[in-house]
Amino acid sequence: MRIGFLHSLIRKDEKLLLDEFRNRDGVELVMLDDRKLIFDLQSRPDVDVVLERCINHSRAMHGLRLLESAGIRCINTSEVARICGDKILSSLALKEAGVPQPELRIAFTEASALDAIEELGYPAVLKPAVGSWGRLLSKVNDREAAESILEHKAILGSYHHSIFYIQKYVEKKGRDIRSFVVGDTCIAAIYRSSEHWITNTSLGGTATGCPIDDELAEMSLRAAKAVGGGVVAVDLFETPRGLLVNEVNYTMEFKNSIDTTGVNIPAKIADYVVESSK
Repeated sequence: MRIGFLHSLIRKDEKLLLDEFRNRDGVELVMLDDRKLIFDLQSRPDVDVVLERCINHSRAMHGLRLLESAGIRCINTSEVARICGDKILSSLALKEAGVPQPELRIAFTEASALDAIEELGYPAVLKPAVGSWGRLLSKVNDREAAESILEHKAILGSYHHSIFYIQKYVEKKGRDIRSFVVGDTCIAAIYRSSEHWITNTSLGGTATGCPIDDELAEMSLRAAKAVGGGVVAVDLFETPRGLLVNEVNYTMEFKNSIDTTGVNIPAKIADYVVESSK
């Protein structure tokens, strides 16, 4: 069995995955470095399945689509990457699947974005439609701040910042939940806690184990299915009206969650990839 490993930098997460594959009999790894690949629309890499572990969203999405065009099964699919990599598409997928999420607005100009923020009420959260690791998020507490941030985004931002994704601020009392879904199973979950309103562990949030109850498992699987399934991480808020899905991540990071949860997450992913290639 030949497993293609689509990657860029090899971080700790990737090293853990590579170790798991190398410990499995009958598995041969084929390293596919997205910084060196050249596609001619005709050739087909000699692999049975590809696992995507890129850092760059555009390379991941287009690389997966090119590999799929060559008849190769990819985990995750290019469609999952396309949806999860764009918060607007993710929100639409969740809405169409009936998955609860925070109230939001989408606007295309500074003026309409300001109206949308005031309609939602303060505080609100401005997010880039494409982005990760909690970067470039803005908590907007009043109209003066809204006007300033919107002007900066419009003048200094890229194309992606000319579309305004605005989410109602959710008071999460210092923590949120990240769950890990592999195939049809929610395999683990963590609380991410911080004194800052952004709880991402990449920005200093602390991870602790989160028990998986029926509500969390069901909501995580519903969110994963809404975006196309596979191997994803689901970010959720605890609210008085139940869990709300904030985001779904398609190239999930797990290195800080293995000891925390007691679950060998890379082993679960490797097992899923091997089974998917049969």
